[in-house]
Amino acid sequence: MHKTGEKVVRIEAQALQDLADRIAGEMADAFNRGVEILYACAGRVAVTGMGKSGLVARKIAATLSSTGTPALFMHPVEALHGDLGMLARGDVVMALSASGETEEILQLLATIKRLQLPLIAVTCDERVARAPSPAKPVAKASSAGNSSTLAAAADVSLSCAVAEEACTLGLAPTASTTAMLALGDALAMALAEKKGFKEEDFADLHPGGKLGKRLARVATLMHSGDAVPRVTPQTKMPDVIYEMSRKKLGITAVVEDGKLVGIISDGDLRRLLERRGKDALDLTAGESMTRDPKTISASEFAATALAIMEERKITSLAVVSDDGKVEGIVHLHDLWGTEMV
Repeated sequence: MHKTGEKVVRIEAQALQDLADRIAGEMADAFNRGVEILYACAGRVAVTGMGKSGLVARKIAATLSSTGTPALFMHPVEALHGDLGMLARGDVVMALSASGETEEILQLLATIKRLQLPLIAVTCDERVARAPSPAKPVAKASSAGNSSTLAAAADVSLSCAVAEEACTLGLAPTASTTAMLALGDALAMALAEKKGFKEEDFADLHPGGKLGKRLARVATLMHSGDAVPRVTPQTKMPDVIYEMSRKKLGITAVVEDGKLVGIISDGDLRRLLERRGKDALDLTAGESMTRDPKTISASEFAATALAIMEERKITSLAVVSDDGKVEGIVHLHDLWGTEMV
């Protein structure tokens, strides 16, 4: 059985290699046009397909949506019974069909053309022929006749043709659907790069789950408002200690005119008492604070805050605005829930 499994994976791997070769060669212009059409989309990308192609279409729509391109899956049968109302001018349709002759997909063409929506077709209606080579076989897509109806009707036609399916009967969509999935990912990633999609944008679209926690912003984790311990430079040390104990963050911000001028931590207090003894209680916050402390912006990632804490061997960071005003305190304990600690 493991030999069969190995053969399946090798056939699908070869299908992906063939697809990569086409994108780099004969299909390069069509691929670039497809990305341009998606980039220019003023509405949403409606991805449609039946059967196994429909399952791949759902994943492509989800990948586009999660990388900054509004997209949805449109079931062709449901569309024929009322859901065509989800299409509007400004949208783009991406239709997946292995044969390019799926009846339910073809029945959508009239509406797509009436609304003047750009159509990207992804089909496997061609055959891949390999010219034997002692070094490396070269895959070329060749058609025994005319293109399929869907491919001929599309503004851009992209081929996911495979030399063979990985199914031992040669019937179940396997290598072809793997190629379709990879082509969808290729389009989505090229589009995201063209749009300048950044890590911050990805974080904004993934607020939930483990990924969302890892990409959490400092603003969502920090203590703010009355929960922030703060004193003035003139505050006497007994009152500084009281403020730190009351707010239970092991730190206090020293603030003047709303702006951070220093920090006093539990560690600072211990070192001060070791040096000055009880005389330390006669000092003010301004005389005891650490000036120019390391701070962080509320818009930074929690992972950045953790990296700073580990580097500096500290447990708290003051969160300040661009003009130096204190906005909050983020503590190492606050990062535990992000599963980073």
